[in-house]
Amino acid sequence: MTIGVRRRMGVEERRQQLIGVALELFSRRSPDEVSIDEIAAAAGISRPLVYHYFPGKLSLYEAALKRASEDLASRFVEPREGPLGARLLRVMHRFFDFVDDHGPGFSALMRGGPAVGSSTTNALIDSVRQAAYDQILSHLRVENPPARLELVVRSWISLAESTALIWLDGRRIPRRELEAQLVHDFAALAAVSAAYDEEMAALIRHMFKDEPTDGPFTDLVGRLIALGS
Repeated sequence: MTIGVRRRMGVEERRQQLIGVALELFSRRSPDEVSIDEIAAAAGISRPLVYHYFPGKLSLYEAALKRASEDLASRFVEPREGPLGARLLRVMHRFFDFVDDHGPGFSALMRGGPAVGSSTTNALIDSVRQAAYDQILSHLRVENPPARLELVVRSWISLAESTALIWLDGRRIPRRELEAQLVHDFAALAAVSAAYDEEMAALIRHMFKDEPTDGPFTDLVGRLIALGS
């Protein structure tokens, strides 16, 4: 008779396993509601062993948040090919994929989870926002953004965050509509800014130059014209 022998995990492998288990639990419930006992049981180890790898729940939460933040930041990476509107729409689709998959954890982080307010957490959240900001500037092919453009892009990133949080509270608006609406919001913010600044106006003209007739920016223009008819 052959007796199976459980392979002993190395330190880093075990840490990564616990982070993965914590993220899975946080995707279904707020981190505040998940205990170390539950994480240990899901990982198939004892509670004291969890503390061997992480000093406490906060340090495990921060480690899980680091992995999640890297994942979220990667959702904004998009090849600089094709019309800008279509690119932003694909980015919003991946962003909402993340929000959909990690709803309770995303909501707890933005609204007040166990690690919110810590320097580590704030730095991770800021790194995601900065990654999103850098990606948008890359798509606009702008290296040194003027003040109005920085205001537009950072305001839009904040709007995407708040929109996702509101959507999670009941999902009362179809997700696909919100993804398209956020792309329209970006164009609208840029257009309003362009009304006050010629540099932004030139950027708007460049944004719409290669937009196809079935693209999201053209769709927005059509909807606005229809409002006045």
